[in-house]
Amino acid sequence: MLPRRAFLVVAALIAGAIAVPAHAATIQIVMDDLVVSPAQVTAKVGDTIEWINKDIFAHTATARNGDFDVAMPPKKTVTSVLKKAGTVEYYCRFHPNMKAVLTIAP
Repeated sequence: MLPRRAFLVVAALIAGAIAVPAHAATIQIVMDDLVVSPAQVTAKVGDTIEWINKDIFAHTATARNGDFDVAMPPKKTVTSVLKKAGTVEYYCRFHPNMKAVLTIAP
């Protein structure tokens, strides 16, 4: 009986070593020509957002619920990690017509 038990333990250890850990995604959101693209994004807690500002103007990604406020200098990329689940409407404080929705799953 002992050899079978040892085999099961070794098999379990091998299966655990083969398991691939989940990796967070990197999602790009672009500000270009005073437009947010894509206007709707789905992500998960732990994912990284790359906020890419291709405009010659500064922009922000300001959550209406206060969850985040990311400043983006002109022609720069800024990153942030999503920490909280929920649906967040956000906009640019400097150009309020620039708005989008970020849905964050747990």
